[in-house]
Amino acid sequence: MEDIFTIANKNFNSRLIVGTGKYKSFEETANAVKAAGADIVTVAVRRINILDKDQPLLMDYLDPKSITYLPNTAGCYSSEEALRTLRLAREMGGWRLVKLEVLGDKKTLYPNMIETIKSTEVLVKEGFEVMVYCTDDPIMTKKLEDVGACAIMPLGAPIGSGIGIQNKINIALIKEQSSVPVIVDAGVGTASDATIAMELGCDGVLLNTAIAEAKNPVLMAEAMKHAVIAGRKAFKAGRMQKKQYASASSPQNNLI
Repeated sequence: MEDIFTIANKNFNSRLIVGTGKYKSFEETANAVKAAGADIVTVAVRRINILDKDQPLLMDYLDPKSITYLPNTAGCYSSEEALRTLRLAREMGGWRLVKLEVLGDKKTLYPNMIETIKSTEVLVKEGFEVMVYCTDDPIMTKKLEDVGACAIMPLGAPIGSGIGIQNKINIALIKEQSSVPVIVDAGVGTASDATIAMELGCDGVLLNTAIAEAKNPVLMAEAMKHAVIAGRKAFKAGRMQKKQYASASSPQNNLI
């Protein structure tokens, strides 16, 4: 059966979303995105060149007609900064589907949830479709959904840490209560981390550093593609029940 990934009434084939930062070149970025099979890429509006035609343009390497650009507010530490950044993005490229992140401090890069919720509410009223980077707190994520977020994006671990999902229970609780897509965002370090996120029932995974800082980014991108697919299939298949003791694989009657 078809297994379509839907965000804000838009359908996508790949459940892996990848970032476009930290690569050695736009060419490497494009090769990694292709290997990942991603339909959506995040773009840090404040950091990636998408307008200055005198400099290399990301659009020359990733065609916006075939790849969905997801402008984000990376590097914003207040609601005012985030709102200004996304309003400018809409003016520049007509983007309505956006990723909001409002950070709390430069050491942990944890979300400031008070500013995040406030920003989400304003953006939704202005007609944006807002995918929101947030803490793995079920109470906070429910509030985000209540104010109109079109996707919930709890961190698995601090941004760029690569240590994998630290709180599986909360991620599972968030998925259980949410009626919008839940996408693990931040903390994934290797393919098994992405698979775990999908096995928990998450709708997708967003990552950047795990690919961009791998020794072979393109090969890691391909690994992440298969990891997300495997995790999704395992979740849909329904894993076996865990048991405390051994259970023989072969019949125990009519033995030789």
